[in-house]
Amino acid sequence: MFCPDSGRGGEGRGLRAERQDVVKYNRVLIKLSGGAFSGAAETGIDRVAVDALVDEILQVSNAGVEVAIMVGGGNIFRGRLADDWGIERAEADNIGMMSTVVNSLILRGALNARGSHEVRVMSAIPMAAISEPYIRLRAIRHLEKSYIVVFAAGIGQPFVTTDYPAAQRAIEIRADAILAAKQGVNGVFTADPKKDPSARRYESVSFDDVVTKGLSVMDPSAFILAREHKLPIHVFDAGRKNAMIDILHGKSVGTYVGPDAETKIAEDA
Repeated sequence: MFCPDSGRGGEGRGLRAERQDVVKYNRVLIKLSGGAFSGAAETGIDRVAVDALVDEILQVSNAGVEVAIMVGGGNIFRGRLADDWGIERAEADNIGMMSTVVNSLILRGALNARGSHEVRVMSAIPMAAISEPYIRLRAIRHLEKSYIVVFAAGIGQPFVTTDYPAAQRAIEIRADAILAAKQGVNGVFTADPKKDPSARRYESVSFDDVVTKGLSVMDPSAFILAREHKLPIHVFDAGRKNAMIDILHGKSVGTYVGPDAETKIAEDA
């Protein structure tokens, strides 16, 4: 797994040849759930939570890692509201995609306010006044220039969660891994820990076991796509301080899901 000089991105890494630190991956896609923006609240946007996310993201970027981010929108609009209001699924998903755009702009603003990093929002739905259109090779070029790239509106289509677009975009931009930050869930468990107090956390788990056991901390379709392309996924609690940088330093945080993973229960589970 340890690969400081090789990655799915291949050539074109000259701007980051001199690293500040020895890290596990060259290029990552960070998947942020909408809940990560709301902190302890169920909905809305919490300044403290967003500031904490910015700290974590800047740690990763400052370590010399190329950073792309896929954001969710559940803190603004969730699918169950559509059921309550009688809104059809396609329309509800369009609203959800707009929610991810709001979160992307907030994240860009917060990142710009905190540092000198260039941040680009690329939307799957054309919004020329506030974002760039998603173009794969342009996104890769931004990353090679050390820009932080935030992907908005998923893949621009209904009937998928932002987990699947996270896997798709990670593969398209040649990311080495996905860092999946979940709100209030510290990895992949044997059962839903919010419903089953006996649920135990996996330290690592194979893609095959995730799929066959129906472990649903992320959309199963995202795991299936990642398995097909041998793309590692680290699932961890968005509220854990230094989680991302610790993962990059090879520490065991949350749950590692990968093509070489041995299914193993965490000792502290």
